[in-house]
Amino acid sequence: MPPRLPHADPGTPDIRSPLRYAWWLARCQPWRVFRGSVIGTAWMVGLSVRPYLIARAVDGGLRTGDYGALLWWVAAIVVAGIALAWLGIMRHRTMTFVREDATARSAAVVLRAVSRGGAALTRKLDAGEVATVSGSDIGNVSHVLTLTGPGVGAVIAYGVVAIVLWSVSPFLAMFVLLGVPAIAVAIGPLLRRLDRAESVYRREQGALTAQASDIVAGLRVLAGVGGRSLFARSYAGRSQRLLLEGYRVGAVASWIFAGIVVIPGLFLAAVVWLAARMAGAGEITIGQMVAVYGYVAILILPVYFLLEGGYQLIRGRVAARRIIALLKLAPDGTAEAVTAKTPSAPADLHDPATGLRVRPGELLAVAAADPAEAIALADRLGRFAPGEVTWGGEPLAGMPLAQVRERILVDEHDSYLFAGTLREVLQIRPELGDAQITAALHAASAEDVVEALPLGLDTPVGVRARNLSGGQRQRVRLARALLAEPEVLILIDPTSAVDAHTEARIALRLRSARQGRATVVIATSPLMLGRADRVAHLRDGRIVSTATHAELMETDRAYRALVSRDVDSNDDLDSDSDTGFEAVRR
Repeated sequence: MPPRLPHADPGTPDIRSPLRYAWWLARCQPWRVFRGSVIGTAWMVGLSVRPYLIARAVDGGLRTGDYGALLWWVAAIVVAGIALAWLGIMRHRTMTFVREDATARSAAVVLRAVSRGGAALTRKLDAGEVATVSGSDIGNVSHVLTLTGPGVGAVIAYGVVAIVLWSVSPFLAMFVLLGVPAIAVAIGPLLRRLDRAESVYRREQGALTAQASDIVAGLRVLAGVGGRSLFARSYAGRSQRLLLEGYRVGAVASWIFAGIVVIPGLFLAAVVWLAARMAGAGEITIGQMVAVYGYVAILILPVYFLLEGGYQLIRGRVAARRIIALLKLAPDGTAEAVTAKTPSAPADLHDPATGLRVRPGELLAVAAADPAEAIALADRLGRFAPGEVTWGGEPLAGMPLAQVRERILVDEHDSYLFAGTLREVLQIRPELGDAQITAALHAASAEDVVEALPLGLDTPVGVRARNLSGGQRQRVRLARALLAEPEVLILIDPTSAVDAHTEARIALRLRSARQGRATVVIATSPLMLGRADRVAHLRDGRIVSTATHAELMETDRAYRALVSRDVDSNDDLDSDSDTGFEAVRR
């Protein structure tokens, strides 16, 4: 039985402001929040019952010598204590459900936004930003909802204590009513300073996480060019800056927590001192003075909850801003108006920026001196970057994005491989059978990958298929791209991590596997270039020559130097090496 999701449909969040987002989380579970508010209020107000019972026991039993009445009041105190213990348990239980529901709902909407973000996500947000949002930010926002339970109860309990004190002494009541706002005013500047410090710390934290992710992803490249120590020093420097920002946040937070404890304590000590003076002057009874002591003691808790709630609100606002920034990220194509239809039949794909034209059904190779230029070209052809590309004479940018994605596929060198069995990784459409998967594996020269696995296609592979070698992963990616059967397939250096014999087989089989459909191979390997119908030489942002590989080797000196350099470099690389294309992506 599949696991039950916390929220099959998390709903549509209110992303107009951080506070509106937090309020949306509360509105999504109204009865639970209402129950938390009622129980939290009952618990907070109930704390003031015991001082009242103690005062009655002193004045109505102890001072008068009525031990029967005293026993009744003592029993009432015990019952009140048991009831308060039960209310405390239910309050904590309910608020835990409230926070966990909010956490699950935020995680669901963030995951939905990430999955819909597509290529726009990686261009507009760092990986570290997404990781931090999915981690600490969601929890910080959820803790703001504590204000809906104990927070509401603290406000009501504060008012109830003030009313009860009014019956004892209007002067004491006014002192309490005016004292708590004064405490908030005293703590306010620290909370604003915390808001600024948290924002800076949160931004630096996301940047450091992104840098760590980039370093880990490009570790082999860094090792190959001797750059590990350089990037390690850079990471250490940024980590030290984050450490200093963390110290600043910690310093402000420590002053806030000190103020939360000290300032209410001094204020309530003043209330006790006034009550003692009034009892000495005969203005209130001894029992009333004891009750005031009790009211003041329990009043510390509501005041603490209110001030801590302010601290959580500041942290939650900073976190909610980051969540909202991610949720506002629009996927590619949502802002553009549909002004053209996709071609009804295979048609030319043309990039005016470089002059490249991809004809239907041909195997076209692009050899680029600069890998960055080649990747930019692939992004324009696949509509992952803005450009003036036309398809069948119509602007590609004006066509429905879903249809473009279905018919044009850009397969990157390091495209992501999810965890699962190898069959699940390759079965990108439900109707694909083992025969089609086997044919795609053959075209990618990956039959030996399956044969080497203990359970064949049913062997589990981990996240990013880390239990496979670099060459095996690359061939599995190629097989997956072939199984998609797009009208136009753009492959970025698809054989950089395999040996020459395997590359030759892939180059030979690719033509047969893609018969009748357009294929663009961005590479500089002569084994791939030699099998192409045409080769386009990309240099300084333009296609400078187009012909067969053999013709270009004779007529284009720069092309000959580029390809010869690739042959020389291949002699020094093992089968799991990374290329300049992967380095550019990273």
